[in-house]
Amino acid sequence: MERLALSDDILMKIEKPERYIGHEVNSVVKNKEDVKVRFVMCFPDVYEIGMSHLGIQILYDMFNSWEDVWCERVYSPWRDLDAVMRAEKIPLFALESQDPIREFDFLGITIQYEMCYTNILQILDLSGIPINASDRGEDCPIVIGGGPCTYNPEPIADFFDLFYIGEGETQYRRLLDLYEECKELRLGRKEFLRRAARIPGIYAPGFYEVIYHEDGTIKSFTPTEEGIPATIRKEIEMDVSDTYYPMKPVVPFIKVTQDRVVLEIQRGCIRGCRFCQAGQLYRPVRERDVETLKQWAIQMLQNTGHEEISLSSLSSSDYSKLPELINFLMEECKRKHTNISLPSLRIDAFSLDVMSKVQDVKKSSLTFAPEAGSQRLRNVINKGLTEEVILQGAALAFEGGWTRVKLYFMLGLPTETPEDIRGIAELANKIAATFFDTVPKEKRVNGKVQIVASTSFFVPKPFTPFQWASQCTKDEFVEKAYQTRAAISEQLNQKSIKYNWHEADASVLEGVLARGDRKLCEVIRRVYAEGSFFDAWSEYYDNERWLRVMEECGLSTEFYTHRERPLDEILPWDFIDCGVTKEFLKREWEKAQREETSANCKLKCQGCGAARFGGGICVEHQIQSAPLTTGGC
Repeated sequence: MERLALSDDILMKIEKPERYIGHEVNSVVKNKEDVKVRFVMCFPDVYEIGMSHLGIQILYDMFNSWEDVWCERVYSPWRDLDAVMRAEKIPLFALESQDPIREFDFLGITIQYEMCYTNILQILDLSGIPINASDRGEDCPIVIGGGPCTYNPEPIADFFDLFYIGEGETQYRRLLDLYEECKELRLGRKEFLRRAARIPGIYAPGFYEVIYHEDGTIKSFTPTEEGIPATIRKEIEMDVSDTYYPMKPVVPFIKVTQDRVVLEIQRGCIRGCRFCQAGQLYRPVRERDVETLKQWAIQMLQNTGHEEISLSSLSSSDYSKLPELINFLMEECKRKHTNISLPSLRIDAFSLDVMSKVQDVKKSSLTFAPEAGSQRLRNVINKGLTEEVILQGAALAFEGGWTRVKLYFMLGLPTETPEDIRGIAELANKIAATFFDTVPKEKRVNGKVQIVASTSFFVPKPFTPFQWASQCTKDEFVEKAYQTRAAISEQLNQKSIKYNWHEADASVLEGVLARGDRKLCEVIRRVYAEGSFFDAWSEYYDNERWLRVMEECGLSTEFYTHRERPLDEILPWDFIDCGVTKEFLKREWEKAQREETSANCKLKCQGCGAARFGGGICVEHQIQSAPLTTGGC
């Protein structure tokens, strides 16, 4: 690379110029004359957050392993640089080549969070790419979206040419081969999109029509041409041990959110929490081979120089070879003076042995997620934790030397009562009391324990049993937070408990965008035109603007979030097959209302539908027990 897109004068003026210069360790530079496809991968948020995303690192490594493809990266410019680029008409550029995004064949945007939707428009706008897909010509990149938010892509459907539904390892090679073929035959943009729409997992929104009832609900959702599938089934990589993984992940110049080696030990979760979208989307559970993980860990630590390795999973405790892997990593990390991070451990799966080993390297706070304060509500959400197990786990933690515990709860869950809210305070108090009962005075560091209780507000998500549930209003959320704070102030150990809560208005908008339809595209366009982006950052979020624009567009939060949806309503995401069946989700919704729990996948198959993929825990379940019923686990 011979030049930078930004002058020295600009780099000296802006915050953290290292975000924009490229040249990081392990970044890939190719000769653009030697490749057939140039793909730029985008995370629509600031560099520090985007660089922490494992999915982009995997796809970046996979694409660049192909000789005919060069994959680069781009992130949302922070507001200071955004203003400079607009004033001086500097087009948005990729980090590796510093070339304008508009010169690429593909712009791939990973969509992890609904509150980043306006940043997608920022990326397109700064790149000089028409915001509406229908306005793009032959000289524009193909804009393709991926990530969890594509499981309801309708609120942003107008802005994308394609969406990739599912895990990226399976169909991208086929898609890029098709692009090369169409380019060579000069078939044009629309014909490529038409053919791409026939590839499994690919959704081309321009070939589908939505018709609404007078009340605003969906009457029909259908393809507009023959040969375009009515249903898009998610793509899934079943062999997660023999697949792409970044042995040389890009190492940033500056500290980022997850500044460590990330070792993904499995995909999916056996637990079936009814509020959790990821637990449904990534079924079935697929474990990585432990010997493979050991080799990967050594290579990545050698190739990055990171001083910490994190075991990534939705529920790390459920990985069957966790003790063996930890024992191996402990020996390696002692030699390299490297820390081990163990997120997503369940409180009922902690062992004093594992905790003490991790403690030998670095002492830190522990995070538990009871989610609800009462046993009744934990049963409703199928959390699978009893108070006895929670307190036993806390006692083990305190015996292991921890004095700081973070507790995560949700407010506004379906069927929640004031007693459930008070249960949050009472449980935090009991955990604090467990510390004083467990740890003798002479062994107490600083003489006390700190319990940090944090509450987020429940947001119903597509493809969960709660996708039909109503969401609280902002005022209702705020009142619940006040009730929680008041209950904590009444506890005997209140001085040991700190309480935090999220902002309510952003949670309501997240709910609107999560379960919205195509009519919201116009809202997003307008709020962006008025200056909204970085809405995920509270200092830049303008709730009044969103509400005003929604009203101007004839839409309301009441319709999208506050009403309970009937089970026979056509939902905006019903054309997607995520692996679990709608019948299964309905059964779980009904069981939640009866306060009934469902066993996890290792104990009993619940017939969710994921067995059709023919692997993972579903096949293991067939081998270890009686044959599965129709539909499978």
